Amino acid sequence: MAKVKVSKAGRLGYDFVPREHLAKGQDEYTVRNEQVGKPARHWKKLTTAQRDTLLANGNTCDDWSDLRVARGFDPSRVHRCRFSGLVRLGRLDAIDLTMHGLTLPAGISDSHLIACDIGDNVVIRDVHYLAHTIVGDHVMLVSIDELHTTNHAKFGNGIVKRGEDESVRVMLDLINEAGGREVAPFDGMTPGDAYLWARYRGDAKLMKRFDALTQSRVDSRRGYYSTIGCGSVIKSCRIIKDVAIGQSAYIKGANKLKNLTINSTEDAPAQIGEGVELVNGIIGRGCRVFYGCKAVRFVMGDNANLKYGARLIHSVLGDNSTVSCCELLNNLIFPAHEQHHNNSFLIASLVKGQSNLAAGATVGSNHNSRANDGEVHAGRGFWPGLGVTVKHSSRFASFTLLGSGDYRAELNVPLPFALISDDPAKGQLNVMPAFWWLYNMYALARNTWKFNTRDKRVDPAQHIEFDALAPDTVEETLSAMTLLEAWTAKAHLLAAGKDASNRSSGALAKLGRSLLMDAPDRTASLQVLGEGIEHSRRPVVILKPRDAYHAYREMVHHYAVTQLLDYLDANPKATLATMRRSLAGSRQSEWINVGGQLISQDDLKTLIRDIKSRTLDSWDAIHARYDALWKTYPRAKRVHAMRSLEAILGVDKLTPAIWKDALTEAGRIQDVICKRVEQTRAKDYTNPFRVAVFENADEMAAVVGTVADNSFVKQVRRETRAFRKRLSVAGERS
Repeated sequence: MAKVKVSKAGRLGYDFVPREHLAKGQDEYTVRNEQVGKPARHWKKLTTAQRDTLLANGNTCDDWSDLRVARGFDPSRVHRCRFSGLVRLGRLDAIDLTMHGLTLPAGISDSHLIACDIGDNVVIRDVHYLAHTIVGDHVMLVSIDELHTTNHAKFGNGIVKRGEDESVRVMLDLINEAGGREVAPFDGMTPGDAYLWARYRGDAKLMKRFDALTQSRVDSRRGYYSTIGCGSVIKSCRIIKDVAIGQSAYIKGANKLKNLTINSTEDAPAQIGEGVELVNGIIGRGCRVFYGCKAVRFVMGDNANLKYGARLIHSVLGDNSTVSCCELLNNLIFPAHEQHHNNSFLIASLVKGQSNLAAGATVGSNHNSRANDGEVHAGRGFWPGLGVTVKHSSRFASFTLLGSGDYRAELNVPLPFALISDDPAKGQLNVMPAFWWLYNMYALARNTWKFNTRDKRVDPAQHIEFDALAPDTVEETLSAMTLLEAWTAKAHLLAAGKDASNRSSGALAKLGRSLLMDAPDRTASLQVLGEGIEHSRRPVVILKPRDAYHAYREMVHHYAVTQLLDYLDANPKATLATMRRSLAGSRQSEWINVGGQLISQDDLKTLIRDIKSRTLDSWDAIHARYDALWKTYPRAKRVHAMRSLEAILGVDKLTPAIWKDALTEAGRIQDVICKRVEQTRAKDYTNPFRVAVFENADEMAAVVGTVADNSFVKQVRRETRAFRKRLSVAGERS
């Protein structure tokens, strides 16, 4: 049990850093003065008149010679305060500060200040214990129980200070409850950084470099003060300890904030609200945390939201994510994640963003397995539906939609854009590949627009691929087509009483391709079974494989032509021939989602090699490489598109005739997109059960509008017209 330390009076505010932790020539003020960055002459000792005014106003000081003030300091604006240690006060003018309707005059009253530096024209009122803190200009501190700093403060960074044991280092156990993928958080950590650190555990040299880069990123000297940036407002809070707060932050009613960095700027202010308790974390710019949330050992990316009692523990939450009510433990979550329901639960997971967990979803819980060392890995666009339970270990391709059900066995779904549905009545698992493209086009087409619109980051720390059709999902799609070919061929041979085991993969692919492509349809009577998808003995039935196969072709075709049109738009004088020469190169078939940014396998290998060789000798250098890769990404994406189009068309080179046919097909596909967007949205207006709650059509139109008035439907129509114009121009330049 902790004991109360008893010491002699008169030393409060002094000896902040124990002498044994000070380097030669340094004292307890060395680091503090570096943080403040002002020369000693900026502050003066009190004049006799200033001291007399302070005494008359009921102020006391342990040592008046250690109370220093800046030019323009008005002692008449300081009332009933106590000062201990070396305290330096800025100017105080006859001005008022206002924030959200609270207006108070600049000044300091009814507070105890201990070894602090206070900026100009602040409001400090009813702060019972303010110690070892640097306060910026125009800051408002009102009704706070404790706001102070320890000499070993780390502000959420996973480092150790001089003289500390390694055991005090804060680590995040990501993806796996049992550990083994732990990372040390640091200010500026992106989901991409966390992914590299947590994912490539078998590379011991890389792990050591990450440890060293993180430790060297933050000064290990003791004696750093908490900081409160200019224009920040903190009111009605209980305990704030070892917290670095940026500019223009707004914090009200928090219960406990400890060992944190709260990044905040005037353009992207952070906000923390009532009942919040945050410990050992990094909070990005523009974040909002409200209404009783709890977070421990965490990193929040920029423009992320935590609301309504949500719990975030041992997790990284990516940029532009919103989490309400629910519980998240041991997760690495990439940008644009949504989870809003009190009864949803996400644990021991790698979720690659643009995802949404519905009410009642329990993903990764160890309650239905023997141990807590399993994991769930989900590609971007992961969407478990109402009441879904998924056990670990499971893996899902991009844009997997799980229908309601209790999935008792592990899953490994390699088919992107698929609908997975449990069918206990028939004793089977159903998989419908390309479901989004065939039956949920409104949501799929709106996906890219939605996530780009919600990206409110002022200065992104890492760039994100928001397009649903991109190199990663296209490669998954091409692989899925190969699987469908093989599975369809096996189903055909089985139905004909023939043995498929002696057929080569090439022969199966050829047979399957003809079955899926040729007319008339010879697959209607086949039961196509997926392999290796569920860890059970029951069959996994592939629904509508022929429709899915054609949908996959359309998706790859549309992606490829769109990217090549982008190239032609960016190069107005280019022709098909010059485009072919410019986009020469082999197809990169492996793309890694590194925190939302797509990086080819070759580039990632180079990145890792350069980290280990110390060519990249800091996290800032790694981030600069991310930026450099993003600048070359458009060309890499277009090279991939060119090769993908050639692959889907079965040609070695695009000739003018083939290119014109490809443009014609792309126009047809765009018309399909436009039609399906409107059709899928129209279901919400024609469903008789939805219509039944309205008295008449006029009431329904007044409440939910009409399909014709839907803004996104209109937008897709405009995009279709513009796309056709681009196709026409491209055809003329072939």
